[in-house]
Amino acid sequence: MGQARELMDQLTEALTTHQDPKTVANLFAEDAVAHTPDGGEIHGRNAIAEYWRQMTDAMPEARYESLASFEVGDTAIDEGIFTGTNTGPLALPDGTSLPATQKSVRMRGVDFATVRDGQITSYRLYFDQLDFMNQLGLLPEELAQPS
Repeated sequence: MGQARELMDQLTEALTTHQDPKTVANLFAEDAVAHTPDGGEIHGRNAIAEYWRQMTDAMPEARYESLASFEVGDTAIDEGIFTGTNTGPLALPDGTSLPATQKSVRMRGVDFATVRDGQITSYRLYFDQLDFMNQLGLLPEELAQPS
């Protein structure tokens, strides 16, 4: 197992099984860039750590089930199922938040972490935002699908 795989596994652990915001921050380089479906492009360790803090606050008992994991050179790739219950405020990109829905989600996602000198420098996360909002009951009735 290489460095990219080790860091990705540490990130997953710090976001789910043993939530640790300080570890999350320390895994990213100071000038790291993350691309997320809901937060867009995020620059810098502190901003990325804040993105994840808001998610772990919204779903403090989240779990991750790995479906596949790969390492190609300096990049780790994970595909898995994220599950959790929204028991905390859900932060929105405009700085506002929605109250907890108390609803559970189960969604498939893929993430990529590229590392250099022992830290994540580039991170990309992909998940179906529409499915996420639907499971939380946050879509207008005309867009909502049966869960």
